[in-house]
Amino acid sequence: MIGGGLGDIQEVLDAGAWLARDGHRIRLYRADDRPLPPGVDGPFAWPRHRRVGSLRPTAGRALTIAPTWGVAAAPARDEPFGRAGPWAVEAGAIEAAYGTVATIHVSLEEFARTYSSAREDRERYREGGAPGQGAHPREDVDRWRVAFRRHRALDRPNVLHLLATFAPSPAYGREFPEMVQTGPLWPAPMRHGPTPSRSKGAPLIWYASPSTADRLATDVVSGARRADARIPIRIRSPHPLPGATGPDVRVERSPRPVTVWRREFAGARLRIVTGSRTLLEALAVGGPFLYFNGIHRPRGRPARRHRPEKIQALLAIYRRAGVRAEVVRDLDAFSRGHRVAEVVARALTDTPWRRAFPPRRALGRWLPPPAEATLRAVAARWARSEDDAAAVVADVRALGRVSSLRRVPVSDTDDAR
Repeated sequence: MIGGGLGDIQEVLDAGAWLARDGHRIRLYRADDRPLPPGVDGPFAWPRHRRVGSLRPTAGRALTIAPTWGVAAAPARDEPFGRAGPWAVEAGAIEAAYGTVATIHVSLEEFARTYSSAREDRERYREGGAPGQGAHPREDVDRWRVAFRRHRALDRPNVLHLLATFAPSPAYGREFPEMVQTGPLWPAPMRHGPTPSRSKGAPLIWYASPSTADRLATDVVSGARRADARIPIRIRSPHPLPGATGPDVRVERSPRPVTVWRREFAGARLRIVTGSRTLLEALAVGGPFLYFNGIHRPRGRPARRHRPEKIQALLAIYRRAGVRAEVVRDLDAFSRGHRVAEVVARALTDTPWRRAFPPRRALGRWLPPPAEATLRAVAARWARSEDDAAAVVADVRALGRVSSLRRVPVSDTDDAR
């Protein structure tokens, strides 16, 4: 778990599911004397796999998958913030068993975070509520760039960094050529039973994981009741939501089995999502959704969105794709915590508004090739190739630099409030 939510774990499992569909043997390796990190062994969509506590190689090479390998699996460094990742022991054991030249580590980087070092520095101050960029912006940017390269392990030639996004950034690719920008890593298809009808009586589903979701709870319920006094409201949140009360409002603190979640999610009348995985699930299912990833609202200052790059990039594509302007405005406003009750009510009742969301297949012309396509191609080549890990990774990086120039990027000056 990198960002505190469950999406990092689910993304790794979705990657594994795509590879399992291609016939690759999937192993969850954790050394016998080490318990799994907190949260891993949850009600997720596990691919077909076998759990092992020791390594007995039966093939000549291996491929590992981790969220942000430089944080999750890199070895310790004798320096500040140099603590080993929670999977470092296992990553090291795999390299020892197979050899560094016969091991490729796939690192699933933070979705849509394609900011230059200068933009990243501005974002740090913006989210912190401080105007400007501090007293020494150039030195800040240089220090950040060096630290980012080190802590993301960009110096490791056998680590393949896949950065899924809606819109590749050529500038980011030039600054960090080791990062291979791809399209989203879509949820792997799975059987989850019959999908409930989306007709009247279907619920509003809200994945309210941001710690500031409580600020929206009262208005979400109010807007839903304004649209339909009897609509069931189902909320999954690890945090208390004192404003989410009333008849047929249910707040679940613990995740439900993923098959149940996905079935209800697919049949919902409206979905409110966050982060990256539930956003991609909403796009894959199709139909209306709203997005909220948290806000900072200090006293006397305007609210500031937390990590807005995902919704910014998607809305930029929606504008280019000709999606109704009012839909784009409402999605943007809701992500800021503005006009919450009004937007929820419209999303549940306004038929043209609800029909304005393009299906996933229609977004294809605006997106890079999906991450799972790159991952599956790399795994297929790696299974039969005689090249060493560094050569394969270098080839994929070179192809990624070319493909990142073929799509229109989101402007680095887009509003980030």
